Amino acid sequence: MQKIPGLLLLLAAAACAAPPNVVLIISDDHGWGDYGFMGHPAIRTPHIDKLAAGGLTYTRGYVPSSLCRASLATLMTGLYPHQHLIMGNDPPGDARAAENRARMVEVFRRSKAITALLGAQGYVSHQSGKWWEGECRCCFTECMTHGDVARGGRHGDDGLKIGRETMQPVFDFIDGAGDRPFFLWYAPFLPHTPHNPPERLLANYRTPGRPIAVARYYAMVEWLDETVGQLVGHLEQRGKLADTMIVYLADNGWVQLEGSHTLDQTRAKMSPYDAGVRTPLIVNWPGRVAARRDDRTLVSSVDIAPTILAAAGAAVPGDLPGIDLRESRRLAARNAAYGASFVHTLADIERPEANLKYRWIVRDQWKLIEPYRPNLKMLLWERLQSTGWAEETELFDVGTDPGERTNLAAKQPRVVRELRRALDAWWRVR
Repeated sequence: MQKIPGLLLLLAAAACAAPPNVVLIISDDHGWGDYGFMGHPAIRTPHIDKLAAGGLTYTRGYVPSSLCRASLATLMTGLYPHQHLIMGNDPPGDARAAENRARMVEVFRRSKAITALLGAQGYVSHQSGKWWEGECRCCFTECMTHGDVARGGRHGDDGLKIGRETMQPVFDFIDGAGDRPFFLWYAPFLPHTPHNPPERLLANYRTPGRPIAVARYYAMVEWLDETVGQLVGHLEQRGKLADTMIVYLADNGWVQLEGSHTLDQTRAKMSPYDAGVRTPLIVNWPGRVAARRDDRTLVSSVDIAPTILAAAGAAVPGDLPGIDLRESRRLAARNAAYGASFVHTLADIERPEANLKYRWIVRDQWKLIEPYRPNLKMLLWERLQSTGWAEETELFDVGTDPGERTNLAAKQPRVVRELRRALDAWWRVR
């Protein structure tokens, strides 16, 4: 009789040590403030709000590049774009040229995907939604994307049906995993264009004086949230929610201009501004990660890979630059986020400098944006096609100027020098 309590303790300890299922939810072209829990006055996101309220939520999260392919490659590798070398969406020349696209995929596969490290721990994995790196069985045990350019594959093909048309492939994977731990890549094409939400959701945002383009975007965000609720609800229905760590972020930002149907993203998607690179970042793991909202600490999507690997009991490669998001002291000590903006269609597949437009760093309340001057002609050409790009060094106090409208570089030369040194040191690490 004396041994029973000890045995129960051992069983309890073993249960606690069991690796969690991991669900990575990635929204697509989603403004960082466009959630209920972030204070948006109109957009309804009750399911993501619930994840945020019950999880470790960092509101000052960043992705290192405001373009989907580069951003997603960072999530899969834990590396910055100038390290994994997926810097733009398309290769030089024809965006669908099979040879050049295959070269980009080969470059991506030089880096170790987190799914390979999880697979060594007994995980099964599933890809749904956005995926650029060719046939997805390179990295997942099950997947939706075929990646065949000749058959129309480029950035998701069949995988893009998830969320918009069906949730069944994801549900089938969860049900089929059995007792094996699983990793789910859920990257629905939401709220990405086309902004064609169901009328039942659009009706929530049709109000006098609100442009229909704005109403459609708002409804698309709620549609994303609805699918998150369906996914979480299925986990709960199958008794798997308590054993699942859910991680949420957006791949890059978005701006839907009031009073305009045009898609002016010069200060958002593909830009170095917060409207393009900032995102809330949530880690929700019931009973294992304490619920806490952090509005101060700077975190990055490079931190997601080490967080997932550590939670799964996998070895975290020493060359990963990120920090486990549960290690608040280490994150506070780092106190910085870094990134770079590159061209959409690459000039060179393997040389970061050939494609570079801007580098940036956020530290404390300061954000420095540095144009890459050897490519100034490229910057000038893009400026001819749009507005909002700058060719000079920019320094913003994002604490008091979150819209990054007042350039303080001339008034704060010491801050510029300090941040530029840190930015250069970060950039040199390859």
